[in-house]
Amino acid sequence: MPNEDAVLSALLASSNRVTAADIPALIDEAGRKLGLSGAQVYLADLQQARLTPLAHPAPETPSPNEPTDPSKPSGPSEPSEPSEPIQIEGSMAGLAYRTQRTQRSRDDCTAWVPMIDGVERVGVLRVTAPCFEDALLESCAALSGLATLLVMAKSSHDELVVDRTRSRTMTTQAELLWAFVPPRTIGTDDVTSTAILEPAYEAGGDAFDHSLGDGVLHLALLDAMGHDLASGGASAVALGASRATRRAGGTLADIATTIDRTLSEWIPDRLLTAVIARLDIATGQFTWINCGHPPPLLIREGHVVPQAMEFPAYLPLGLGLGQAAAPDEHHIRLQPGDRVLLYSDGVTEARTSDGSLFGEQRLADSVIRSMASGNAPPETLRRLVRNLHEHHRLHDDATIMLVRWHPH
Repeated sequence: MPNEDAVLSALLASSNRVTAADIPALIDEAGRKLGLSGAQVYLADLQQARLTPLAHPAPETPSPNEPTDPSKPSGPSEPSEPSEPIQIEGSMAGLAYRTQRTQRSRDDCTAWVPMIDGVERVGVLRVTAPCFEDALLESCAALSGLATLLVMAKSSHDELVVDRTRSRTMTTQAELLWAFVPPRTIGTDDVTSTAILEPAYEAGGDAFDHSLGDGVLHLALLDAMGHDLASGGASAVALGASRATRRAGGTLADIATTIDRTLSEWIPDRLLTAVIARLDIATGQFTWINCGHPPPLLIREGHVVPQAMEFPAYLPLGLGLGQAAAPDEHHIRLQPGDRVLLYSDGVTEARTSDGSLFGEQRLADSVIRSMASGNAPPETLRRLVRNLHEHHRLHDDATIMLVRWHPH
């Protein structure tokens, strides 16, 4: 069997000048060189409900007198795996995705290996072999990691990846927002931040932002008034103003002031509520400002700490406040294992068929129960939104952000 490093190096080199349509065959070919019977990439859709194969392209069969082009991948002529989407709930593939752990079939001939970009779940790699020994499973994990990097490298500009991660058409304002927001989950050994935005294909005014730099986790959750293209534009402008000010060394108050001024000048008559925050990853110092938004919740040892983050909110942004006093900063020192939950009012205002609200208490209870079951933050939010869709009707954008501080 060829050396694993040599196989993966050859895969990386051959991926430089190909499209996403060529990647499945390259990965399958590399897997066979490592001793597998086959390998196929499955990508999670935007709402994390199903896993869709990044299927092999249909290869051209050369005529008997036509020479083979050595520059093209020499993978199998037909995919060796099924090409139908797989539901994340109730499947072995979904279990690998949900738990971020490799799952093996009972006959030990098929394994599902998680595809993870940093801490962001991307999909799973289906691998088959006569049997799986530990060394081969380690090679599968390495192949899955490289496959993830190749797919993510194409995700910003290759339509096949976009197509495989969507189940229906997206509105213009939703396209605008998803083009601006970062990956849903980021993190390190010490902190994890994950967010979810619904309705994913019709989002209008909500947006989230999180980023890491200089030992600080930067956060923002925004909710623009309305549910149209101007609302999406207001949130996109606010994200741009926030990042520009932050990267220029501005404080949280500077960020809020810049957003307010920019909206007033370029998108008048559009208000926006926001929580803008930062977490010192080394010390656990959490600092935030609240501009007309529901207060964050502090979850500690399986309970919401009452009123821990409830302070008078500043006015919504976009009013053109001019010389008004800057928003007040609030501070709290987190303890290891603490979670901070930020959300927009579209979450708590979701209603059941009988008209009852989802509410803050039910939101907190859902998160706490999921975490008590051992679910990581991304899976906690996925399950929460799934429950929200099954039993409630959204009347507005619903955005949730969950931050966990877990210093090692």
